[in-house]
Amino acid sequence: MSISCPQAVQDFLDNWRQDPLQAKKAFTDFQSFLASRPGVSLDFKARPGVSYSLRARHESQQKRELFVLVDVVDDEPESRWLSVCFYADMITDPDELGDYVPEGLMGEDACCFNLDGDDPGMRGYIAARLAEAARAAAAGA
Repeated sequence: MSISCPQAVQDFLDNWRQDPLQAKKAFTDFQSFLASRPGVSLDFKARPGVSYSLRARHESQQKRELFVLVDVVDDEPESRWLSVCFYADMITDPDELGDYVPEGLMGEDACCFNLDGDDPGMRGYIAARLAEAARAAAAGA
């Protein structure tokens, strides 16, 4: 595992004090899951006031820069929430809980899931999509 800016991630987490929507725990859980996957590297892009983005890529991927984008939406820093986006062809959405976004991820069709509250069911659903995307990325998708 590598994170290109580990101090930036830690600084962000250390300074994330208000969390009424309980998004921080989900973010750190998703980060830990992704970091534990063999062959996965993580990148972090901070755009204060817009988003803090964790991007996961698998070493087997040849055509794409990432397989998931975990965004902490920062338009209201006191009420941050998560938007987790995947390439639409890398995951399934059997319960149709995601939003289909044409050309929404690096110019390709995406399926995005919002986590804007403490919802264990939705956290688990997104975690299952993370595992699915990680498998697809490991296979070279």
